[in-house]
Amino acid sequence: MSMQTWYLLVPLAPLFGAIIAGLFGKFIGRTLSHVVTIAGVAISFIASVVIFQDVQAGHTFNGSVYTWMTSGNVRFEVGFLIDPLTTMMMLVVTFVSLMVHIYTIGYMQDDPGYQRFFSYISLFTFSMLMLVMSNNFLQLFFGWEAVGLVSYLLIGFWYTRESAIYANLKAFLVNRVGDFGFILGIGLVLAYFGSLDYATVFARAPELADQSITLWKGHDWSLMTVICILLFIGAMGKSAQFPLHVWLPDSMEGPTPISALIHAATMVTAGIFMVTRMSPLFELSNTALSFVMVIGAITALFMGFLGIIQNDIKRVVAYSTLSQLGYMTVALGASAYSVAVFHLMTHAFFKALLFLAAGSVIIGMHHNQDIRYMGGLKKYMPITWVTSMIGSLALIGTPFLSGFYSKDSIIEAVKFSHLPGSGFAYFAVTAGVFVTAFYSFRMYFLVFHGKERFHNAHHHHHDVVEHEENHHAGPPHESPWVVTIPLLALAVPSLVIGYMTIGPMLFGDYFGNAIYVSDRHPGMQELAHHFHSAFAMALHSVMTLPFWLAAAGVGMAWFFYLKRQDIPAMIQKKFSLIYAILERKYGFDDFNDWFFAGGARLLGGGLWRGGDQTVIDGWLVNGSARLVAWGSRVIRHVQSGYIYHYAFAMIIGVFVLVTWFVKTTG
Repeated sequence: MSMQTWYLLVPLAPLFGAIIAGLFGKFIGRTLSHVVTIAGVAISFIASVVIFQDVQAGHTFNGSVYTWMTSGNVRFEVGFLIDPLTTMMMLVVTFVSLMVHIYTIGYMQDDPGYQRFFSYISLFTFSMLMLVMSNNFLQLFFGWEAVGLVSYLLIGFWYTRESAIYANLKAFLVNRVGDFGFILGIGLVLAYFGSLDYATVFARAPELADQSITLWKGHDWSLMTVICILLFIGAMGKSAQFPLHVWLPDSMEGPTPISALIHAATMVTAGIFMVTRMSPLFELSNTALSFVMVIGAITALFMGFLGIIQNDIKRVVAYSTLSQLGYMTVALGASAYSVAVFHLMTHAFFKALLFLAAGSVIIGMHHNQDIRYMGGLKKYMPITWVTSMIGSLALIGTPFLSGFYSKDSIIEAVKFSHLPGSGFAYFAVTAGVFVTAFYSFRMYFLVFHGKERFHNAHHHHHDVVEHEENHHAGPPHESPWVVTIPLLALAVPSLVIGYMTIGPMLFGDYFGNAIYVSDRHPGMQELAHHFHSAFAMALHSVMTLPFWLAAAGVGMAWFFYLKRQDIPAMIQKKFSLIYAILERKYGFDDFNDWFFAGGARLLGGGLWRGGDQTVIDGWLVNGSARLVAWGSRVIRHVQSGYIYHYAFAMIIGVFVLVTWFVKTTG
């Protein structure tokens, strides 16, 4: 079988599974639906492994599969770019997706939309693979919009629940804001480069590095800066960066498996992948890189603060995702693209693990999600407890675990950056270490340790509609094997993948030409001088500030939530204003509801009153009726009923006609 066939197999196998389960799910039943979709993703994963080995042997590919449309000299094509960056993303997407598919069998077993759910997650996998394998902006945009569409369907999967419908509409609209910037950026690329093919655009980029563009009269901007910022606005929507972050916490309304698949490992990292792929463009604009870095720093620190006060187990993990995406974005701004995608990879494993472990806890707790009504689950759910601990330790950057290598590398890369904004970014990512450790272990201790609090649970939120009658269905229990096996499978890379891959991915030649870094940004070179080995890096970290900040965060969480549980309530009382600000999520939702939603309602009301009622109903419909009525009243006086009036009218009419006839013929 030729390599091109393997390339096609990767996206098409999940698509085939999605079509079968989606269109024929009712006929083939639940078991066959999950078998065909899991087989599709498994084939995709195996093909990705084969392609990865081929690329490691030095065989890359950049070519068109077919031409969709030709307009003038521009060809709109579907094509694949297979290089080390692509294969790394393919392996992550297909492996995490496969684990989520298996996990879904246990999690969604009683759901009436079982076949529909499997169809959606397979369709999502197809969309994401088309995005990462693209070799041109057209296909990138297709994949970009397709993952947005499927995430809309998945967040609102339980469409009878109002909160789910609100959440998926919010996600859809916020992403459209980012996508508007994204398509403007692609439009500028087409206008100035005359091509949508990556290779052509990247080759011509240095020629246009000094080109300026007039956005409004008297103000010239660098073309590269404008293109890069517009493309990054697209990434801000997809990767939930401030201020377009508001959709991601609400997206937890969807079932837990999609929280793991979309909002931890794949869709939200599409923006990080896209900026990395566009490194030849971003390297030509320091302004754009500074903008990226500052936005990422704000997201990394301030979204972490929000995780501290959350009580819904999935929302704690959601704010953790926001914060970690901020870390990746900061690395992009520091020109440390390889570090950003390295953290993308390690984060995909341990964050999918944390989400799936949270789902396992929700199953064990009979679909209660409030961590205030848990505690002591360690003895009831040992596998979930161990895997959650591994995920949490990886997240906070414990030496030797995968998250440590990528997170510490980001902090070091920012320290070596000399761009404007790097000082603030360094402070944000360093302070974020303490915040991450505190909220992660706050959740961990409240859920698995301490006294049992689930006997008087209020069950304020239920993750599965069908289980609402199971409020008091006995003590917590360990989840079935289809749930625990994916947890164990994800725990392994969460432990070792960072140690195994940091050398070649960050300081070796793994990425080759897939990532371009200008000589003007020597941060990665300086980072390489300080790196000796993965083992030495972990040993040295014990003497660094991030290690002690993480340890302090864990220690404080242990003291506050296991030893002195009165302290958090006391702090909340004393700093009630700060708590209120955090609880209102800095007022972003309130502002959006007041300004955008309220503004839209005001505009709609104005158009209804001014346009519909006044112009259409008042002038056109009722006005024409009044005009006819007035005309009728005038003409009515002519219809008198007297013969001499009609005779007089006839004589006048004949006189006018004769006069007109004589004039025209004479």
